[in-house]
Amino acid sequence: MSQTFLPKILAEKKKEIAKLDMEDLKPLRQTYRLYDFLKSHQEKLQIIAEVKKASPSLGDINLDVDIVAQAKLYQEAGAAMISVLTDQVFFKGHIDYLAEISGQVTIPTLAKDFIIDEKQIVASRNAGATVILLIVAALSESRLKELYDFATGLGLEVLVETHNLAELEVAHRLGAQIIGVNNRNLVTFETDNNTSLTLSTHFKEEPVYVSESAILTKEDAQLLAPFFNAILVGTALMQADNVSDKLKELRID
Repeated sequence: MSQTFLPKILAEKKKEIAKLDMEDLKPLRQTYRLYDFLKSHQEKLQIIAEVKKASPSLGDINLDVDIVAQAKLYQEAGAAMISVLTDQVFFKGHIDYLAEISGQVTIPTLAKDFIIDEKQIVASRNAGATVILLIVAALSESRLKELYDFATGLGLEVLVETHNLAELEVAHRLGAQIIGVNNRNLVTFETDNNTSLTLSTHFKEEPVYVSESAILTKEDAQLLAPFFNAILVGTALMQADNVSDKLKELRID
């Protein structure tokens, strides 16, 4: 694995955005607000279930998956939100997958991509996303604020992803309501669930917190449950023999 994963992706994104047109705004898809749901359902560790065909670290995960059927299984099993990979080059995702899934489920959907431009935010909203991802490591603090304000101004919620204390402090300064802690270092792509546990000592009362990446077993979920409102799980669900059973196993009381 290259030691320059994030810069490589961001260079590719800049090329993609140069070819993108700014779309006309379509109506925002109606569903519940994730923040409110997580605040009012703290009796269980909630699951953000991800539709992911491949990743740079694992390669192909499940290329043959019926993405809509998978998303419906997630919803039926009690997922709080469905995360959809829209990056084509590194994750074999597509914005069309987001549109297909958003058109077939009633719960929130997250546009999971490396978003660095307003054009991507509008495209995600038009494809049915009600939440977008903004990664602190990918943006200057001033640009992060611009994109955050732009997205929330369009009625979207934002999952602000952090990986270390300095990034968490940026998310707190931003006033982010939904904050993710990624256990994967986006430069080296190594994972360590202690990242979540360490940063949890700095959490505040108002936001909700999501632990992301490398959560594979019930034991992993149990470790994180006392400190987090939700976990984002992709690989473990995409590779599960029984998706519904796996999702229910990870929703810790």
